[in-house]
Amino acid sequence: MIRTIAFDVGETLVRDDRYWASWADWLRVPRHTVSALVGAVVAQGKDNAEALRLLRPTIDIASAYQAREEAGRGEYLDETDVYEDVRPALAALRDQGARVIIAGNQTVRAGELLRGLDLPADLIATSGEWGVAKPAPAFFERLVTEAGVPAAEVLYVGDHPQNDTLPAHTAGLRTAHLRRGPWGHLWADDPRVIEAADYRVDSLTDLMAVLTR
Repeated sequence: MIRTIAFDVGETLVRDDRYWASWADWLRVPRHTVSALVGAVVAQGKDNAEALRLLRPTIDIASAYQAREEAGRGEYLDETDVYEDVRPALAALRDQGARVIIAGNQTVRAGELLRGLDLPADLIATSGEWGVAKPAPAFFERLVTEAGVPAAEVLYVGDHPQNDTLPAHTAGLRTAHLRRGPWGHLWADDPRVIEAADYRVDSLTDLMAVLTR
């Protein structure tokens, strides 16, 4: 029985358009260039931050992030960043008795912004707040602790094979791979994803059937 459903954030609940556009503007390069480089590193199975290093090989991303914040050009989220199926799906899952957790690789600031959206979730946390990031096993150990149920009763939903589906499966959680965003679409039919994913969905509303099986 699945009692807790946990969600990744980027390209699972919120669009990454604004995030990458803001980096392009900060680095003074065309937005299309950044989008294309993100696609390139996705195809290679690399971390998306590598797109920034292709543009600026010596970039200190943490320092650049802080500089953006201090310049008033830091992270920002509003309702237009949230995918349309998020609120109805999360609310319906809670109505069916599932505990809903949002936990992904984001900064402390992103956690504040996500909570400010008042999404229908029982807990919202980020890797920045926990001090550990996916795909580290400790991230999923913390998630299971927060869920308060055995790992086998937690379903982790995400689009990214290397950060979501594969490590969550290894940690003993149930997994749902979401065909959304560049990672979700490009890797949806990868044999490793097919083997590791208990469910493969095109929309968060597809998760309603999971609780009735």
